[in-house]
Amino acid sequence: MAKTKESLKTQIYNAILDHIFSGEFKPGQILNEKELVEKFGCSKAPVREALIALCSDNVLRSFPRYGYEIIRLTSEEIEEIQNYRLILETGYLRNCYQNLTKLQLSELTRIADRCLSPESTVWEHWEANTEFHLTLLSFAHNRYASEQLARSMAILKRAYAQFYWHTWNQSVPSIDVQHHYPIIESLEKKDIERAIQLLKEDLSDFCLY
Repeated sequence: MAKTKESLKTQIYNAILDHIFSGEFKPGQILNEKELVEKFGCSKAPVREALIALCSDNVLRSFPRYGYEIIRLTSEEIEEIQNYRLILETGYLRNCYQNLTKLQLSELTRIADRCLSPESTVWEHWEANTEFHLTLLSFAHNRYASEQLARSMAILKRAYAQFYWHTWNQSVPSIDVQHHYPIIESLEKKDIERAIQLLKEDLSDFCLY
């Protein structure tokens, strides 16, 4: 029973996130527990647990006896995350680049190919871009660092939903991945300074306006 309950909580947690990513739930909007129970056709307990978990992850803010507000991310917060990523990703790349194998570089190339697929949706592009950066960092073999990058990318995904939801029906926002192949080529040549410069430029391409 506990396992089923936990599974339902997780499903609702992910469903609420999906509604935020799609723009159905918008930053600043108040989510009501009763309305969510009706929407998902379940009891109060898993909905409440999912909402509490989303509050713990700083996706929602609780207002007792009123509801749960979807937290609006600021451009300053996004800049802080990008600065953190810059130090994290370039630092570990400098430490591990000499030990990269042909197989690892081939894996990066496969992911880079996915990033440029013209048939992908905006979120398929996003997931491929995220996979590229997580895979590159994984070569440093530091699980904690990888977990922190994954957390940062999850927040940035919400940022894209927040800033672009109103335009997605007309056009797909550009997730610029033009530096991925040059990064791989630089790593193949073991030109770490060039690779790091390209990685910095890649991170600077994240734009919310």
